[in-house]
Amino acid sequence: MRRFPVMCALLALAALNALATSQAATTVAPGIELIAGTFVPNHQPDGNSILFRTTAGFVVVDTGRHAAHTQQIIELAQQAGQPIAAVINSHWHLDHVGGNPRVRAAYPHARFYASDALADALKGFLANYRAQLEQAIAQSSDDQAKQAWRDEIAIIDAGAKLAPDELVRGSRTLTIGGRTLQLHLEKHSVTAGDVWVLDLDAHVLVAGDLVTLPVPFLDTACPAHWKTALDDLAHADFRQLIPGHGAPMSRADFETYRKAFGKLLVCAGGKSPKSACIDGWIGDASPLIAETDRAFAKTLLDYYIDNALRADPKKTAKLCGETS
Repeated sequence: MRRFPVMCALLALAALNALATSQAATTVAPGIELIAGTFVPNHQPDGNSILFRTTAGFVVVDTGRHAAHTQQIIELAQQAGQPIAAVINSHWHLDHVGGNPRVRAAYPHARFYASDALADALKGFLANYRAQLEQAIAQSSDDQAKQAWRDEIAIIDAGAKLAPDELVRGSRTLTIGGRTLQLHLEKHSVTAGDVWVLDLDAHVLVAGDLVTLPVPFLDTACPAHWKTALDDLAHADFRQLIPGHGAPMSRADFETYRKAFGKLLVCAGGKSPKSACIDGWIGDASPLIAETDRAFAKTLLDYYIDNALRADPKKTAKLCGETS
C-alpha cells in the first residue's frame, strides 16, 4: 500500500488511472518464472511475483494485490497442469499478500509461509489505513475511486486468509518437490518482518521490498535496519536478484542500489537540502532508473525524505522496534 503523495491524500483523490496492462510471465532462470508487478502514478501497485517450478507444483513468492495479477499466477499453474504447492510472502504489504485469498480458494492444499508481522499490522497500520479508506468513500462522489477503495478494504477484511500457515521465525531451509530454498528473516527493516528467498542451485535471490525501484519504499521502514539487511543480501551467493518492484538485477546492479541507498541515508541524515538528496539518488542509481521513471522517483523521494527519512524520531524508533 504505497503511501506516496497522491495515494496518501485519499480525500483529495479525484480518480484512479486505469489498470496497467498485465505482462506475460518471463523466465528469469530455468524453472523460475517472473510475473512482473506494476507501479504507476495514481494507481495502487502490485509487487513482483516469482514462481519456482518443482515436481510437487509451484512455489510462489508474493501474490500481488489486484485480481488480474493474481489470476496470472493461477493461470500459469493451470496451463502447466501443476498445482500451487506453497506460497512465501516476503512481507505483509497488500501488494504482496492481497492475492492470498484467491490462491487459497483455487489451491486449498497450498501452504503459506511468512513472518508474524501481519498480525500487528492488521491491528495498527492496516486498521488506520482502513479508516482512511472509509472516510474517503464517505466523502467522494467518484464511483471508480470508491470501488477501488472498497477493493482495498476487502483485502484488509480478508484477515486470516492473508495470514501464513507456518511462521518464518528465522533462517530455515524449505524443500518442496526436489527444489530447496533458503528462507531468511530480516526484522524491522522494510516492515517488522521481511523474508528473502535464495535458490542456491539457480543462484537466484528473491528480495521482496528490501530492493525496490525507482526508489526505496519507506512507508513502514526502519532505514538503518534496512541498510543492514542490504549488507546481509550482499553476502548471499546469488548471481541474479529479483526485487519487490522493478526488473531483475545482476550482482553489480545490486551493489549500485546498495551504495545509492547508503548515500541517500547519509544525505537525509545531514543538513543538505532535500533537493540535493533527491538529485543524489537519481544520479547514484541512474543505471537502474528508466528515464521515464525519473520524475515519478523525484515525487516519491520528495515525500519519503520528509515523512520517513526526516520524520519524527519517535515514529522512526517505533518502526525500528525500539520500545523505550
